[in-house]
Amino acid sequence: MTLEDYIASHIDPEPDYLYQLWRATNIHMLHGRMASGHLQGRLLKMLVTMIRPKNILEVGTFSGYSALCMAEGLEDGGMVYTFEINDEQEDFTRPWIEGSPVADRVRFIIGDAITEAPKLGITFDMAFIDGDKRTYVATYEMALSVLRKGGFMLADNTLWDGHVVDAAYDHDAQTRGIETFNDYVSQDSRVERVILPLRDGLTLIRKQK
Repeated sequence: MTLEDYIASHIDPEPDYLYQLWRATNIHMLHGRMASGHLQGRLLKMLVTMIRPKNILEVGTFSGYSALCMAEGLEDGGMVYTFEINDEQEDFTRPWIEGSPVADRVRFIIGDAITEAPKLGITFDMAFIDGDKRTYVATYEMALSVLRKGGFMLADNTLWDGHVVDAAYDHDAQTRGIETFNDYVSQDSRVERVILPLRDGLTLIRKQK
């Protein structure tokens, strides 16, 4: 038994609908591993249950797995607004969201969150950044601007398979985007932050100012 298997067998089980979505994502989509999966999905639900947000902003829907996990943890009246910039994702993702048990808690929007999310006129209690790594700093600034004081932001993939400390790795634009983001957030006096070495790295950020 691997450590990953051990962990999976000692946490809340993955709901069958989400398992089917994860499987379909890996069968039918390129880069299926980008879906959050069992462990991170249960963590996202738990964090939502703890934070008790009314409105959540997600940047980067992909197949919808993380949005559905966060929606699971919402109280009545809560909503996840999830943005996907790649319109080619819509045919796969929208039916999975609309057919889910929490469909009434998710609003799926095709468009660039950096420009479109502020137009909603909503103050968010929580945000999850998992979009284009090259624009993480711009996405972060946008999310911070619509996040309430004391609100929480999560940023995914911030260790980038360990490439952020691998001098031999070809630091392409996405890797450099992650490095720039990590450096930027680490120096930002407006927030508290901690990086969790979970999967590909998950940064938890709390807005102080």
